[in-house]
Amino acid sequence: MSEPIKEIIPAAWAKAIPELADQHDKIAANLRDEEDVRPRRGLWYEALRKVPPQEVRVVILGQDPYHSEDRGIQQAHGLAFSVADGVRPPPSLRNILKEMQHDLGRPSSVSGGNLSAWAEQGVLLLNASLTTRGGKAGVHAKQWQQFTQKLIHYLGSRPDPLVFILWGGHAQKHKKDIAPHHVVIESAHPSPLSAHNGFFGSKPFSRANAALEALGKPPVNW
Repeated sequence: MSEPIKEIIPAAWAKAIPELADQHDKIAANLRDEEDVRPRRGLWYEALRKVPPQEVRVVILGQDPYHSEDRGIQQAHGLAFSVADGVRPPPSLRNILKEMQHDLGRPSSVSGGNLSAWAEQGVLLLNASLTTRGGKAGVHAKQWQQFTQKLIHYLGSRPDPLVFILWGGHAQKHKKDIAPHHVVIESAHPSPLSAHNGFFGSKPFSRANAALEALGKPPVNW
């Protein structure tokens, strides 16, 4: 078997949270022999790579990477809720884009279901578990628990106010890690199982932009 691609925590994040290095080493060792990790090796830290710590303005917290494929292309590419180019948006993402259009009165500015354009504006699309196994949901969640807990604690304790968007109970468990000077926007999850129970009509995108403007920060071009 060929040598796996070596995952590297982006330098700015490694400097901001030195404890991540030990967590990374344990995770990398535990997953070394996994043959089908999603997203593929080299993309585990894509969310952190896209948004350096000092550029984070909004945090959208997801749960687990997509574990399937669409027309032979892996859905997961390292950003929560986002899919790779050429992949059709799965149900939760379709609901997110539908709510965005209803909220802002215009189509999404993103191409297909790839939300990289949001990340490039300081929106950290962070999954609580950064990997899973192909075809299996949640199998690596315990591996990443302490790693992402340290990330969320760091973000939640920063003095500079951020906007946190928490969809569903799993994300809202982390509200306790977010200091009160930050803005928290929460609702039901965009999954088809819960979207009609409080996600649709929650207007998270206009509320996030209003909060950013109140903080003296530019809005996101969703």
